[in-house]
Amino acid sequence: QVQLVESGGGLVQAGGSLRLSCAVSGRTFSSYAMGWFRQAPGKEREFVAGISWSGADTFSADSVKGRFTISRDNAKNTVSLQMNSLKPEDTAVYYCARRKLRYPSAWTVDDMDYWGKGTLVTVSS
Repeated sequence: QVQLVESGGGLVQAGGSLRLSCAVSGRTFSSYAMGWFRQAPGKEREFVAGISWSGADTFSADSVKGRFTISRDNAKNTVSLQMNSLKPEDTAVYYCARRKLRYPSAWTVDDMDYWGKGTLVTVSS
């Protein structure tokens, strides 16, 4: 059974930074692309950033480009999201997720097979 556990959320002022981490159980972590999604109150869950199995390729939503950076450590089974220049509109529950092994694939909710329970990020103005 694969388990994903996020940490690092909290309350931060606009312009501040936070680093989210996701610990993933299982021996096949390095075989899968990983992503971060978020869901604000009353809104649908949306893609934030993704990273290929090797870490060589990263992807991000336009709304966070230049501010958020995704990375992974395959030796430690972790994926992280460094969030800088935070804005109030970044307030949401952030989820770590594993992407299904299928081709072609994209970065939608339906492309992911395992999810963490989420960590709340609140950005005050």
